Amino acid sequence: MELSGRGFYRGWWEICTGILRLRDVKDFVKVRRAVLRLATLNRDCHKENAMPLRSPRLLALLLVVSASAAALPAKVDVLADNLENPWSLAFLPDNQGMLITLRGGELKRWQPGKGLSAAISGVPTVWHQGQGGLLDVVLAPDFNESRRVWLSYAEGGSDGKAGTAVGYGRLSDDMQRLENFKVVFRQQPKLSVGNHFGGRMAFDGKGHLFIALGENNQRPTAQDLDKLQGKVVRLTENGDVPKDNPFVGKQGVRPEIWSYGIRNPQGLALNPWSQTIWLNEHGPKGGDEINIPEAGKNYGWPLATWGINYSGEPIPEAKGGEAPGTEQPLFYWKVSPAVSGMAFYNADKFPQWKNKLFIGALKEQNLIQLSVNGNQVTEDGRLLEKENKRIRDVRVGPDGFLYVLTDETDGQLLKVSPAS
Repeated sequence: MELSGRGFYRGWWEICTGILRLRDVKDFVKVRRAVLRLATLNRDCHKENAMPLRSPRLLALLLVVSASAAALPAKVDVLADNLENPWSLAFLPDNQGMLITLRGGELKRWQPGKGLSAAISGVPTVWHQGQGGLLDVVLAPDFNESRRVWLSYAEGGSDGKAGTAVGYGRLSDDMQRLENFKVVFRQQPKLSVGNHFGGRMAFDGKGHLFIALGENNQRPTAQDLDKLQGKVVRLTENGDVPKDNPFVGKQGVRPEIWSYGIRNPQGLALNPWSQTIWLNEHGPKGGDEINIPEAGKNYGWPLATWGINYSGEPIPEAKGGEAPGTEQPLFYWKVSPAVSGMAFYNADKFPQWKNKLFIGALKEQNLIQLSVNGNQVTEDGRLLEKENKRIRDVRVGPDGFLYVLTDETDGQLLKVSPAS
């Protein structure tokens, strides 16, 4: 990137001419991208000790333009409401609806025209305190044969603390019971008193299940390879440890670990174009990230972060945004939207959403739309800003629509499409 005055002039020219030509959403997106490029240039100038953009008035204008260009219109239908803190959803085959987890410990089925079922029995007892409870739900790749449903949840220990657990059961033919539930993974040791459980799961299409685990608000554990806090783990589809995991056979290291240095992961999904697993996580005050977890790699927390403590002070262990031996995020937000569930759009229903990545935002209460080109990510803007809801999960339905859960005591299931 050109770190010069010409780079700034070019950036401002793109923004100003773009504003004059504003006609529709595509024009807004062009202006938004120009704003983000200029903001990135300003940040990189600080890194290189070049001339940064210092004028408060210009910075204020930049923020105003960014905000005005960020709103993307969408059509929203409310399919269900009065959901108490819904956390995740999974589509059942053959238009049989979807399964929805409620953090309080219930698993329910929603069907078009019929609404929500009673709670499905056979769900394990969950530790429902703080951020803990019943978390993710995914169907096994061979669900049509096995009828296996995977759940992640907070599990209590004997000392009043908790950790993330994962298991599966067979969904009965009448879909009213989860039979023979088997726990195959437990986060050890149990350290959480209510925070940073993680719990997102994703199959990679190659026989593996990935699970993203928070560091239970115990920062140093994310770098401790003898503990399962702040890690991405990889298991087989039966819950065993694959023989080719990067730390198998190493003394004092948990063999389940795939990658580490994770703070509080909230989204995990298989990129349909690269067939790689992508992850997002909360930073502290700032520094939310998108990463591609690779075997044996260290993603920095708490040694490297683009955020600061909630008090405004630096993270004690952090050496800044970069630290030796750690990976840089694929994409990060200096101001945290509080990212949550994520979904790649690979359907044919809405061509304008092709190659897009959608991520929920809890704090900023909207749905983030990003463009993906290989491993390059740029933010297009935000949907559902008028709804003013904490977005917990987003999934692409078999019909090509987006389905969104809002995380509130009276949460909703939303069906989302582009506005015409």
